[in-house]
Amino acid sequence: MNSIHIEIPSIKENIRMIESFIDNAREKFSLNDDIYGNIMIAITEAVNNAIKHGNNSSPLKNVSLTLLMKEGMIKFKVEDEGSGFDYQHLPDPTSPENIDKPGGRGIFLMKHLSDEVDFKENGRIVELSFYIN
Repeated sequence: MNSIHIEIPSIKENIRMIESFIDNAREKFSLNDDIYGNIMIAITEAVNNAIKHGNNSSPLKNVSLTLLMKEGMIKFKVEDEGSGFDYQHLPDPTSPENIDKPGGRGIFLMKHLSDEVDFKENGRIVELSFYIN
């Protein structure tokens, strides 16, 4: 099983490093355009959430991203240093009362673009899996 890891301070500009990490994974594992697009959006959303909500944009706290390559699947693990959140009771961003609210779409997007989404350690860790065969 292949695994690659990157850790970044919680600064919004560091998303560029995450994007190049994903670009490198695309080349290394010959990912097709559809999966690559889904991964790029879902993982940058997850890392943005970790920076903003998990670590409160504190440059003293890090977000780590680990890529695991298994048979027929690529899995990304995003971890922050926050206290977690209640991921089981999230408002639906598509319901009429939430449609104009700016937040709340990240996890919705992650769930639609990934094949599997798992939250661990009270939401401090999110694992996004994509099938690649």
